[in-house]
Amino acid sequence: MATAVAPRRFCRCACFCTENLYVARYGLHVRFRGEQQLRRDYGPILRSRGCVSTKDFQQLLAELEQEVERRRRLGLESAARKALIASSYRLARPEVYDSLQDAALAPEFLAVAEYSASPSADLKGLLQQLETVSEEKRIYRVPVFSAPFCQALLEELEHFEQSDMPKGRPNTMNNYGVLLHELGLDEPLVTPLRERFLQPLMALLYPDCGGGQLDSHRAFVVKYALGQDLELGCHYDNAELTLNVALGKVFTGGALYFGGLFQAPTALTEPLEVEHVVGQGILHRGGQLHGARPLATGERWNLVIWLRASAVRNRLCPMCCREPDLVDDEGFGDGFTREEPATVDVCALT
Repeated sequence: MATAVAPRRFCRCACFCTENLYVARYGLHVRFRGEQQLRRDYGPILRSRGCVSTKDFQQLLAELEQEVERRRRLGLESAARKALIASSYRLARPEVYDSLQDAALAPEFLAVAEYSASPSADLKGLLQQLETVSEEKRIYRVPVFSAPFCQALLEELEHFEQSDMPKGRPNTMNNYGVLLHELGLDEPLVTPLRERFLQPLMALLYPDCGGGQLDSHRAFVVKYALGQDLELGCHYDNAELTLNVALGKVFTGGALYFGGLFQAPTALTEPLEVEHVVGQGILHRGGQLHGARPLATGERWNLVIWLRASAVRNRLCPMCCREPDLVDDEGFGDGFTREEPATVDVCALT
C-alpha cells in the first residue's frame, strides 16, 4: 500500500494583528486594541518620547489602525502580487532561479554543511569550522554565498526594484526590500538552502531552539540607503533562528548590534557590535535582541531568513508569549501548524 504525506497547512497567530506594532517615530513596539488601551498602557512612555499633543496622538492612532488593516489583508494581497509577478515580470538573471547549486555557495559553507550532516559530527568539531562571534550569546559567522552569486542576486533584486511590479514591505519594520516568496525564489533557493544545508548545521548549534526541526521559513531582502531606511530599531525576530547574509553593495556604517534574549531584564546592557562582511552570514537565535546602526554611506542589501520550527512555536507564540490562537494563512504563514502531517492512502484515491 503506497502512502503519501498530505501537504501541511501553515497558520499565523491571531496576535499578528494586535501585538508588536512598530512605531518608528517613537522607537517603540506596542500592543494595540484601541485608543483607551493605548493611552492606559503606553501614555507615559509615549509622552516621554515626544507624543505630547492631541494631534500627535491622533496621528499615531491613525497609523496604528492603518497598520492593523494592512496586516489583516497581508496574506491575500501577497498571494495576488506573487501571481502577477509570476505572469508578468521579466527576469534579468534567470540563472538565479535555477535550483540551488553548490557553485552558488562558498566552499567554507559547503564544508560546514557536509561536516554537520556526517555521522561523526559534534558541536566541538563544528565550532572549529565557524567563527564564534560571541560564545555567551551563541552568535556565529560563516561564509554562505560565492561572490558571483551575490552579484547575480543583487542584479536581479535591483532589476525588480526598478520594475513596475507591485512590491510588498519585507517586514513590519523595513520599508525597502523584497519578499523572496513573492519573487519566486522560495522554491529554488531558500527551501533547499534550509533543508539541505542549514538544517544539519542548526541542529548541532541550536538543538534546544528547534534547530533540528526546522520546517518553514520567511525570507526577505532588506535595503538600506540614504533617503530610504538608514537604521533598524532594537527588536527580536518572529523566528526560532535567524540567518542574516550581507549581499553588498559598498557601504560604511550599518553594523548590527546584539543584546541579550528579549526575556532578560537587562537585555540591552553593553550591546555587542558586529560588522557586515559581504557574502558572509550571521547565525543567531531569533529571541536575541538586535538592531542595525545608521548607515553612513552607500547602499547595504542583506538577505534575512527567519527559520521556524512548528514543534517549538506551536507550544508558545514568540510574539505574544501565549499559546497561539491559530488563523489559516497563505504559504508558510508564520510557521504554526494545527496538527502533525497526515498520511494519505494513495491507492484509495486511485
